[in-house]
Amino acid sequence: MQAAEGVGVSAPVGIRWFRHAGGMAPLSLDEPSGRYLSFAEREEIALLKAQDKGVREIARTIGRDPGTVSRELRRNAATRGGKPVYRAVVAQWKAQQAAKRPKTAKLVDNDRLREYVQDRLAGDVRGPEGTIVPGPATPPWKGLNKPHRQDRRWSTAWSPEQIARRLRVDFPDDESMRISHEAIYQSLFIEGRGALKRELVTCLRTGRALRQPRARSRNKPQGHVTADVVLSERPAEAGDRAVPGHWEGDLIIGTGRSAIGTLVERSSRSTLLVHLPRLDGWGEKPSVKNGPSLGGYGAVAMNAALTESMTRLPEQLRKTLTWDRGKELSGQGLGEVV
Repeated sequence: MQAAEGVGVSAPVGIRWFRHAGGMAPLSLDEPSGRYLSFAEREEIALLKAQDKGVREIARTIGRDPGTVSRELRRNAATRGGKPVYRAVVAQWKAQQAAKRPKTAKLVDNDRLREYVQDRLAGDVRGPEGTIVPGPATPPWKGLNKPHRQDRRWSTAWSPEQIARRLRVDFPDDESMRISHEAIYQSLFIEGRGALKRELVTCLRTGRALRQPRARSRNKPQGHVTADVVLSERPAEAGDRAVPGHWEGDLIIGTGRSAIGTLVERSSRSTLLVHLPRLDGWGEKPSVKNGPSLGGYGAVAMNAALTESMTRLPEQLRKTLTWDRGKELSGQGLGEVV
């Protein structure tokens, strides 16, 4: 909704554009700067190559990675005379031709490859005698997508990754029968690359009709310390270790999920060990998602253990406590300890 309003179109139009793009916004809309070789750099490469300079020496001279120079010499060299000769003008023309967009999808031009991919996505693979060729073994179904496993077409279908790898086995000498799993996904999800039948998305393991970003990229840390307090805000006396009373803490987790807290005084290097006992129900009750850590190192248990250990010290030795942003210190209320 907000994105549609931002570009001045209605919400239905914005949703339609989003679906046509495959269900995911591009990672960046910024123009690349300095990513591609310029014509001046290609002229420099041609001159150095004519002087029989090596790839690494050329890369150091123009300030590029050796892999970039090696690919440039391999891809954009002139081959009309039968022997690859690198010329800047020819290399620039080849690079511009390769950069033209939009490109025709590989599955559109190659009918044989398209049929191979579609048959395996649908699970309709048959041998020369007409018998069904079983697909790869699918992972055990956990009942997360649909109530009945027989309704899931991927029980006999191949995944794009399996198809891409199998092509090298079935056609070891035919370079035209090659495609990446990402190209197959794009042909299914993005309407502009619609070389494959749209209904084949139901054969994917996820059963999604739209692409979604990875879950971990959308996860936001929960329970961490909310206020950002950086080390530069710590008092100067804590940095030079001239005055005692400034502590650094950490959590150590051992075998069997046992844990212990450590507190080190920055000036004297005195160390305190914070006892973190198991909570009631450890090893007896099943773990609860987003529930308290029965191992004894959750936010509440850590807060109580630190408060008990630090309040035993004299007041002049309780000035600041430096800790990382782990969940074990998401609980607030450490008294005079900062």
